[in-house]
Amino acid sequence: MAETITYGKRFQLENVSYICPHYRMDPKELQIIDESAKVFMRLGIRSVNMDDIAQHLRISKKTLYQFVKDKNELVSRVVGHICSHHNTRITEICERSYNAIDESFEISTFVASQVGEMHPSIHFDLQKYHPEAWALLQSTEREDIYECVTANMRKGVEEGLYRDDLNIDVVARIYISRFDVAFDGELFPKVKYRFDEVIWEMFRYHIRGIASDMGLKYLIKKVKKEHPVK
Repeated sequence: MAETITYGKRFQLENVSYICPHYRMDPKELQIIDESAKVFMRLGIRSVNMDDIAQHLRISKKTLYQFVKDKNELVSRVVGHICSHHNTRITEICERSYNAIDESFEISTFVASQVGEMHPSIHFDLQKYHPEAWALLQSTEREDIYECVTANMRKGVEEGLYRDDLNIDVVARIYISRFDVAFDGELFPKVKYRFDEVIWEMFRYHIRGIASDMGLKYLIKKVKKEHPVK
C-alpha cells in the first residue's frame, strides 16, 4: 500500500511506495548500494545498466541480483541511501554550536557540494524512468527540508537574528518551492550556472527576507567574509 508522508501539520505527499531505509545494511549490501550511487551520480541513471554496475563492483550479475531484484529497486535503494546520508550530515551540522545564520550557511554549502557532483541528467532520468524513486526523493527531501528550515527559523527568532513576526510554516513552504526551482535545468542550465552559486544567492535571498536588524548586520559581515569583493 502506498504511504502518505506528512510534514508540518498539513503538507502531504501521496503515492510513495518506498521509504528511506533506516535499518543497518550488512557490509556487502552497503558497498553495493554506495558504489552504485557513485556510478549513477557520475554517469547518470538511464545510460547505466545492471551489467555496468556489476562490472564496476567486480561482482557477477547473479550476486548483484541477490540484493536487488532489478534496476528499479536498485535506483530506489540508492535514492533512499542518499536521503539517509543527507539527513545524517545535516543533523550533525545542526548539533554543532552555530547560530541560525551560520547553520543555514553550512547546510546550504553541504547541499551545494552534494548536488554539484550529480550528473545533470539525474533528475530527468528519475522523473521519466523511475517515478517511484523520484517520488521517494521528492517526499523525503521536502520533509527533511521543511523540518530543517522550521527548526532553523525558530532558533533564529530565539537568538534575535530573525524577525519575531515570521509565519514559519508559510515561509518554510515558500523555501521548499524555491529549492525545487533551483534544480530546474532549463531555468538554470549547468553550462551557464554553477549550482553552488545558485544556492549561495538563494541563501542570501532567504536570510535577507527573514532577518531582524541584528541578523541583517550579521549577514552583511558573513557575506563579506565568505564572498569578498575582488
